[in-house]
Amino acid sequence: MRKIGFIVLFLMTALALKAQDDVSFKVICKRQVVVGEQFQVSYELNGDGKNFEAPNFNNFEKIGGPFSSTSSSVQIINGSVTKTNTHTYSFYLRAIKEGKFTIPAATITVDKKKVKSTTMEIEVVKDNGSVAGGGGNSSGPSVSAKDVFLEATLNKKSAYLGEQVTLTYKIYYTLPISQLSISKAPSYSGFWTKDITDNNGTIQQSSVVRNGTEYHVATIQEIVLIPQKTGTLTIDPLDISCIAQVKNENRQQRGYDPFDNFFGDIMGTSYTNVKKEIKSQPISIEVLAMPAKDKPESFKGAVGQFTFTSTIDKTEMKSNDAFTITYTVSGKGNIELLDIPRPVFPPDFEVYDPKITTNTKNNSYGLSGTKKAEYVVIPRVSGTFDLTPTEFTYFDPAKSRYVTLKSDSYHLRVERSANEGSSGIIYAGGQEAIKVVGSDIHHIMLKGNLKKESALLFASPVYFVIWIVMVLIFVSALVVYKRVNKFNHNQVLVRNKKATKIAKKRLQNAYNYLKIKDQSHFYEEFSQALWGYISDKLNIARSQLSMDTVKEMMSGKNVPEDIVNQFIELLNNCEFARFAPGDPGKKMEELYEKGVEVITKAEKNL
Repeated sequence: MRKIGFIVLFLMTALALKAQDDVSFKVICKRQVVVGEQFQVSYELNGDGKNFEAPNFNNFEKIGGPFSSTSSSVQIINGSVTKTNTHTYSFYLRAIKEGKFTIPAATITVDKKKVKSTTMEIEVVKDNGSVAGGGGNSSGPSVSAKDVFLEATLNKKSAYLGEQVTLTYKIYYTLPISQLSISKAPSYSGFWTKDITDNNGTIQQSSVVRNGTEYHVATIQEIVLIPQKTGTLTIDPLDISCIAQVKNENRQQRGYDPFDNFFGDIMGTSYTNVKKEIKSQPISIEVLAMPAKDKPESFKGAVGQFTFTSTIDKTEMKSNDAFTITYTVSGKGNIELLDIPRPVFPPDFEVYDPKITTNTKNNSYGLSGTKKAEYVVIPRVSGTFDLTPTEFTYFDPAKSRYVTLKSDSYHLRVERSANEGSSGIIYAGGQEAIKVVGSDIHHIMLKGNLKKESALLFASPVYFVIWIVMVLIFVSALVVYKRVNKFNHNQVLVRNKKATKIAKKRLQNAYNYLKIKDQSHFYEEFSQALWGYISDKLNIARSQLSMDTVKEMMSGKNVPEDIVNQFIELLNNCEFARFAPGDPGKKMEELYEKGVEVITKAEKNL
């Protein structure tokens, strides 16, 4: 037994060390820069982590950061699905003095352990001002404002409050240029902003003729602005620096790549690199207030062109069974800022905080996408109920008017469950139609046989026995009532106790779809069973559910690590199984059996 335990411990340690070795956390930046140059430093984590701690860049001037981004990739090899998450934390620094320096390590927490990134040596060299093929000096040629200039343009000169506007910065040049960097960005006071520049690391170039001169033109940056106040708003200039290559000899210029470093002409022509600081012109926009006339009360600031829909997973259920209703706003406009209106539910419905999901697309036309609010609702009483339509109002700047949309209405039929409780109240079609049973006065019976009793019950031994029994029943009922009432008021305990039942019902629904091979509804019910179970069992709001949260909470409940990993793996498999190759029926059956097994194990430990 000791040998077996030692082997198991050795294998677990080896697996833990391998898992830690699989995590890659490295620093990425240029090896050499010149004094005054702005450059980017990125810390890239190949895995999942939290609590990123930035280092102290003592030998450099910090321009901005950290800016975080996340990317994921899925690989399917021989039916095996592998998902990789990459988190990047970027900084913009400026070199301020010559010498050799170390880009320090950053720290992040992975699986409750702090992990340090790699470091990197970087050399800061003196800016000589010129690099020539045959010779040259920086004090000779100069670059005029006609040779290189920066221009800011808006796609509209006036806009309504909350309406998105696209700001574009373009650089025009007749000389080859390189080493573009932003020296100072405007504050965009009065605007909500989002950078939608999509150049994939390369700058697209084209040609244009202005005032008789042919220019090369490239888009430096595109930003969506959403004004947050009315009046005339002014955007400060954008400052950038670049290196312009000036030809020393008056020879015909040959073809070049403007955004590469260059080192002169091999044919003998010499060049001088001249550092050029340029800025765009300040630009103003008139922000108009939305009309007060015909402004609906349901308007909450949405501006653009949208659609509004709703879906519900079921309309017939038993009391204490959960259902899900989702409201979706789609379209073009301030999608990230708008609020989805909250629906009105009957008073005896328990409603959890909604799970908000936003998906946006960025392009030169601005922001578009969808925003969803998903509610999990539990009716606590039986009866029939009508969910009235929810109104969503937006302002259409193209038509200068308000548009009100309505979701669908739903008629719910809630059957009485065994554990609803006996309150003597029946709901039948709304809060006004409440009937109390058992309190009516019964009619006097006109026909019947009357008998004269030989002895009175009052003061007899049987009379006192009945009184004692009634008192005992009353005391017992009072104790039970208080316990049930306390239990029902403890929502955490209620959710915990109902979690398994709701999950079993979801799994049963999934099994029914499995038998008819309905993939879409199977995966929907199966996913709801897993997420709903862990949400109710651990008292986690649906809006806060994530793989990390589930793993952390289950580990905090002393659930064995292998069961936690099985549950997380099951959640991941549920997300990707529908896209994996192979027999759909076999995949659903294997996933269902694994789900029943894992939930059973989790229930024993929780």
